[in-house]
Amino acid sequence: MKPSRQILVVDDDHGITSLLQDYLSGFEFCTHTAHDGPGMRMQLAAQPIDLVVLDMMLPGIDGLSLTRELRQRSRIPIIMLTACSNSHDRVLALEMGADDYMSKPFEPRELVARIKTVLRRAATVHDRILQEVGSDVVHFDHWVLHRHERRLTSPTGLVVPLSNAEFRLLCTFLSRPRRLLSRDQLMEQARGRAMDAFERSIDLLVSRLRQKLRESPDAPSIIKTVRGAGYMFNARSVQGQPAWPL
Repeated sequence: MKPSRQILVVDDDHGITSLLQDYLSGFEFCTHTAHDGPGMRMQLAAQPIDLVVLDMMLPGIDGLSLTRELRQRSRIPIIMLTACSNSHDRVLALEMGADDYMSKPFEPRELVARIKTVLRRAATVHDRILQEVGSDVVHFDHWVLHRHERRLTSPTGLVVPLSNAEFRLLCTFLSRPRRLLSRDQLMEQARGRAMDAFERSIDLLVSRLRQKLRESPDAPSIIKTVRGAGYMFNARSVQGQPAWPL
């Protein structure tokens, strides 16, 4: 029998966590709950969680801070729940490393569909890396990307944390070094559905990745902006790049 996927729901509303725990069990998800940051950390330490459903507004440390914290050590997919109607807050959640978002109030059945989609997308990214690429390691301009571990190491030996979206974006650039890539191409590879509503999110994502790939404030950027057309990855040498089709 296929093992149940482990879902962690983090929300300070006990009614929501109880409802989702019961509802998700009907779709063969094993659901754990927490109501704040410390509770989330305890659950993550207690069992192998496959996906986190995380409320943006929590007592103490908020959902955005918890997303940033989790992304520093894990690639577990995150779906953010938010009562905010402000698109800036939603974009910020995605930029912090969330894989998708849902606005409150929401239909539980839609959440199930989103969970399945995000889990499927995460598995697809992993499979494409392992199956379509001969080598697990990519070297570029003295940087090293270990794709299986999703670990990026700088020329000075520093491990640079990457969100899921930053990882996919970097792999997309590495698959087409020194070639112009449009925003549409990058959005399709780097975000999927979650990018559709926010055109500028790809620019913000590129900006975040560009900052992480800059060795010093005075160093030239590996990612070049081509005004009105898109972006180009200008690494001088790329060895072992993934062969992702666009």
